[in-house]
Amino acid sequence: MSRLRRLRWQLTALFTLTTAVCLAVLAILAGVIDQRSRSDAADAEINRQATGLSRAVYYLNGTLHLEPLGEDYLARDAEGVLVVARSERGWEPRYERGRKPVADPATIEQVLGAEDVVLTGGPDGRLAAAPVWDESRIGAIVLVAAGPAGEGHAVLVRWLWIGCLALVLVAAAAGHLLSKLSMRPAVRSLTEQEQFLAEAAHELRTPLATLRLVAGSAEVRRQVDRLGHLVTGLLTRARVRGGTQEIERTPLRLDQLVEQVIDELAPGSVRLTAEPVVVHGDPELFAQAVRNLVDNAMRHGGGDVEVSVTAGAVSVVDNGPGLGRSRSGTGHGIGLAIVRWVAQLHGGSVRLTDRAEGGVIAEIRLPASR
Repeated sequence: MSRLRRLRWQLTALFTLTTAVCLAVLAILAGVIDQRSRSDAADAEINRQATGLSRAVYYLNGTLHLEPLGEDYLARDAEGVLVVARSERGWEPRYERGRKPVADPATIEQVLGAEDVVLTGGPDGRLAAAPVWDESRIGAIVLVAAGPAGEGHAVLVRWLWIGCLALVLVAAAAGHLLSKLSMRPAVRSLTEQEQFLAEAAHELRTPLATLRLVAGSAEVRRQVDRLGHLVTGLLTRARVRGGTQEIERTPLRLDQLVEQVIDELAPGSVRLTAEPVVVHGDPELFAQAVRNLVDNAMRHGGGDVEVSVTAGAVSVVDNGPGLGRSRSGTGHGIGLAIVRWVAQLHGGSVRLTDRAEGGVIAEIRLPASR
């Protein structure tokens, strides 16, 4: 169940992240388009104002007449108007209104060179400069200023991000709800599977416990115990694969665990050589894997069994006929299948090889903790 819950949250996070990225891209594009649109509109407006004002003022007999500016609505509507006229001392201001534009020499040179309206400036403000002709030469220049895109664009961007945040939250809630609805069949199936496994465990363990009580010999009891351990391993494997049981990964002394398993399984009949080794894993699953290997060696070995524990490895050696005559190198059989599954679950592997002098070496390799 916890695996499904994690998957549900992962799906929700993925859906939310995808939605957030898409909305952010759209918001950025909308902001850029709006800024360009407002900038183009502002340029067109100050161009119109500068052109109109440059036509309103005029030269007559070498004298610049600015009287129309006092009555022209274009001058009143503009954010800032400046008229500079040519004189012996250079270009001098002759009229100012509102936000004073800056008549820098570069702008004046551009107007003189283009002999038409010139647009300059940047994000902080735009400037339109239009020439006023005194017969065959430019005698004055009308400059009209406009501020930055300003409050309207900032408000739009702010509401875009607020809207994106609200939509992301709604998408997260909707994704979480949809993932819950889509996983209901899987949850129901896992619940039924867990119930079946619990009932199967009870039905299998009860007769095994009865058989052990009535068993007349140690060999029969050992076989009953072996069958019980196999049943436990199969049920655990089914629960883990089905997601109804979590793997408990804790630091453990592998050498001590192997020694305990051997003492429970066959005290005195197995030779153990071990050095201190610490691994991360589930103690019950490791015990089951070691128990299966040792039991397999005792049943097929036909003699003494040797177990060694080294850094990241558990080796079980028997003196039986070898793989070719009794078992396959791929580890067929329920017990060896469980061993291989436990090793892979902990990032390890299992290898079975024939000994030159007879017998089999079964080895579990595991990543050692540092």
